Amino acid sequence: MPEIASLAPPVAGTSAVRCGGILTVDLTALAANFRSLVAWVGSATCAAVVKANAYGLGAGQVAPALAAAGCRDFFVAHVDEGIALRAILGSAPRIAVLHGAAGAEQELVAHDLIPVLNDGGQALAWRNLARRAERHLPAILQVDTGMARFGFDYGDLQRLAQEPDALAGIDVRLVMSHLACADEPDNVANPTQLAAFVAVRRLYPGIAGSLAASSGIFLGSAYHADLVRPGAALYGIAPRQVGPNPMRAVVRLQGRVMQVRCVPAGTHVGYGHSGTLTRESRLATVGVGYPDGFPRSASGLGEAWYQHLRLPIVGRVFMDSLILDASDIPPGNLEPGSLVDLIGPKHDPDAVARAAGTIGYEVLTRLGHRFHRVYQDA
Repeated sequence: MPEIASLAPPVAGTSAVRCGGILTVDLTALAANFRSLVAWVGSATCAAVVKANAYGLGAGQVAPALAAAGCRDFFVAHVDEGIALRAILGSAPRIAVLHGAAGAEQELVAHDLIPVLNDGGQALAWRNLARRAERHLPAILQVDTGMARFGFDYGDLQRLAQEPDALAGIDVRLVMSHLACADEPDNVANPTQLAAFVAVRRLYPGIAGSLAASSGIFLGSAYHADLVRPGAALYGIAPRQVGPNPMRAVVRLQGRVMQVRCVPAGTHVGYGHSGTLTRESRLATVGVGYPDGFPRSASGLGEAWYQHLRLPIVGRVFMDSLILDASDIPPGNLEPGSLVDLIGPKHDPDAVARAAGTIGYEVLTRLGHRFHRVYQDA
């Protein structure tokens, strides 16, 4: 597959042989995940959430690949992200900003961005701008159906619906909410939130609705409404806690072996001597550490893989390196310069997260800028 150069390499002239690791993003798998979700939701529109630099994978490469796969609706968190995405994608796609305008209303208009209005203050500011501009401005209304994060409560939206001038000049394109427990299919919060969302939509007949993000898509068609907003599932994160992951792997992270050495049984390893070897061992030091986004909480718990063999992490993850027990790999097979999989076919982001006591979302979004990045597209 051809390699697509990163739009923003961490260092001018970054070379694979000069970095501690190689991060490969499979854009073909990304597009396949999008098309799979499109098929799954049937008549509903499938948007894409590309906030946080496309979950750490590079919005400059990820967003065009999704657009080429047919995506026309994108969500980001902040206005600056929306401005950057507009420059990447051009004028055609719809781009919504989840956090709303927050004082940047003029910038939203200038870059044709759609705010998600989360409270009365945001709605008032957007209405006043529409009045000054003497034209209708598009917006999305968000309702809090049981997460206590963003959005109007039901009473607020009920009052807005009963006041003809409250949304004057605002072209409401969508009413949305967000599920708190969608990755737990049997959680009673899911049908409770669905019922609350249905009640809100009755206040705004004829306006499209959106409730499901990645995990919510797999709760069934009742949750799909008119538009779904997958994020993590696009990037290969498992959208549900049980059963096989229906999404294709998108990310591979390979760490470069910097040194291999043999040490006797009883050797103490790392800061605080947090690891102690019970046998004569071959240790491989890899040039990836916590500034690169590999979680320090995986110290002594995480692992890497090399030629289908597991290499446990010994001791603590350092700032620029980590130590693997390579004793089970025959001598001569793993040498300085070899690459081991820190995220790969045997160890996906969710597995890394379990070892580190976190979630796959955090693993991806924390991936650092010192890696040599490769974007593969068939």
